[in-house]
Amino acid sequence: MLTLEYAGGSLLHVPVEQAHLVGRYVGVGKRPAGLDELGGSRWGKAALHAQQAVMDYAAQLLQVQAERRHHSGFAFAPDTTWQREFEEAFVYKETPDQETAIVDTKKDMESARSMDRLICGDVGFGKTEVAIRAAFKAVMNGKQVAVLAPTTVLAQQHDRTFRERMADYPVRIDLLSRFRSKKEQRQTLASLRAGTVDILIGTHRLLQTDVVFHDLGLMVVDEEQRFGVKHKEQFKQIFKLVDMLTLSATPIPRTLYLALVGARDMSQIETPPPNRLPVETIVAAYDERLIRSAIQRELGRGGQVYFLHNRVHSINRARDRIRNLAPDARIEIAHGQMEEEELETVMMRFVAGEIDVLVSTTIIESGLDIPRANTILIDRADHFGLADLYQLRGRVGRSQMKAYAYLLLPRHLMMEQQARKRVSAIQQYSRLGAGFKVAMRDLEIRGAGNILGTAQSGHATAIGFELYCQLLKQTIAKLKGEKPSPRIEARVRLDFLPMSEDHARGDAGAFIPRSYMTESRQRIEAYRRLAEVAREDDLRLLSDEWRDRFGKFPLPVVHLLDVTRVRLAAAAAGISSVEVEENKLLLHRGVNLIMIGSRIPRLGDGATIRRLDEILGLIRELGPRN
Repeated sequence: MLTLEYAGGSLLHVPVEQAHLVGRYVGVGKRPAGLDELGGSRWGKAALHAQQAVMDYAAQLLQVQAERRHHSGFAFAPDTTWQREFEEAFVYKETPDQETAIVDTKKDMESARSMDRLICGDVGFGKTEVAIRAAFKAVMNGKQVAVLAPTTVLAQQHDRTFRERMADYPVRIDLLSRFRSKKEQRQTLASLRAGTVDILIGTHRLLQTDVVFHDLGLMVVDEEQRFGVKHKEQFKQIFKLVDMLTLSATPIPRTLYLALVGARDMSQIETPPPNRLPVETIVAAYDERLIRSAIQRELGRGGQVYFLHNRVHSINRARDRIRNLAPDARIEIAHGQMEEEELETVMMRFVAGEIDVLVSTTIIESGLDIPRANTILIDRADHFGLADLYQLRGRVGRSQMKAYAYLLLPRHLMMEQQARKRVSAIQQYSRLGAGFKVAMRDLEIRGAGNILGTAQSGHATAIGFELYCQLLKQTIAKLKGEKPSPRIEARVRLDFLPMSEDHARGDAGAFIPRSYMTESRQRIEAYRRLAEVAREDDLRLLSDEWRDRFGKFPLPVVHLLDVTRVRLAAAAAGISSVEVEENKLLLHRGVNLIMIGSRIPRLGDGATIRRLDEILGLIRELGPRN
């Protein structure tokens, strides 16, 4: 069982078969004030306020969607021959997620209602290619396209990418940013009004009143999470009847994704591109010999290096140390206290390959794709959480070359117990398995604040992220008039089959052994997911996942899955509880008892699995409840 401790030391014991009633608290903003009292009123009030806020937020989301659906937009024609040729010229193989996102986007564009699709996926997973194909389709239909990016550097990168992809076709692409002269900007705006510019790429500058399109058909917003709520409202107002495709590099947690999917059209690209090599992560004590060899090796193969030093007051000294270690390298610094234009100039020079080593703080552009930068050295890695390390490590490894991330710690910290724990967590994170998923989860939660907005983040913090998402999903379904699917609450208690490893007689039990799933958190999550299973298909998918991750089932797990089948069959038949006492099967429907005699084989008559099959057969004979 799980033991929950409340304020004042009160304890509440929850059996693992009811683990679905307990959710891990994850905050989006600041930490909560403290523990609640068992039976106190504070939690109830916080949950009520959150419920009211969720109702307002869900209504707002659905209202925007309803407005866009009420007014007919432009229905794009099916793909042309040029479109098919253009897509076949893509040099990489599309991932399954990418293909799905492309198909969904085109289907939206060909519909008469205005598209509002959000594409979520990590940097380098192929979101831009989805946008390029949508833009090409719009131009083939005689429409103009606007591509909005949060920074000038990213806008220029998009300008280069779009031009390279469309070089063989009569598509005119232009860039609007403050790095263009006033005269160039006036010429671009005049051409835009005349309709001779097909695709305009730029920053917030595109939202100004002097930007007038001749016939805009598609708006692409990149790095949506980097724009504030005010800008997002502007998008909706200015481009109300225009097809909108927004791209977000913040991976959305599955729980929020499932909640929002009722209110927005969304596609997630979770599959990494083929031939992408995992970044090799090295945890080491700070050593200038190691730093010198890492830089020399990267520069020797024609690459670029990030050296991350997250303290502005000493970043110049860090740069000077690197200059002493690599005197032939071209070294620059980048940090958030620099003038914006100076910072963008440095980043553009790094993108262009004019800088070998960039000594920077965490200001490193999250959206930039620099395939030649394949080594990152992170000074004082102990000052970063797993999520930060994941994000920083993602700056390298964009090409098919092997990439390296060095996590550097002070030598004395390598000896301390607390530091060793942190290092072991970082080392676990460096593998592409469970640690990677933990870091992803933390990063997702932090990104959720941007997606929800400031006000909603406060309510998500008050009651926890998981519960907030659950309420949002239920509320959206309710406002859309969907009937909620009732939770399956059939209780199963069998006297011949202990549900705990501590009470089991050998293999005669139904539980997840510690030897099968070694970590308690894994077992709790497994019990929780098993309790939430509502259909046979879900159970089959879950059991396939367990077999794939943990190996062949021991007998107690086989029994546990069979007990779950009994629970599902009982719920389908409207039975609230299933009990076996001394070979007699007792079935309850509410307060009514159905007793079936001693048709359950005795223990000596057959194996446990046979007895469970017999019980399952008897319940299924009753059929679904009318």
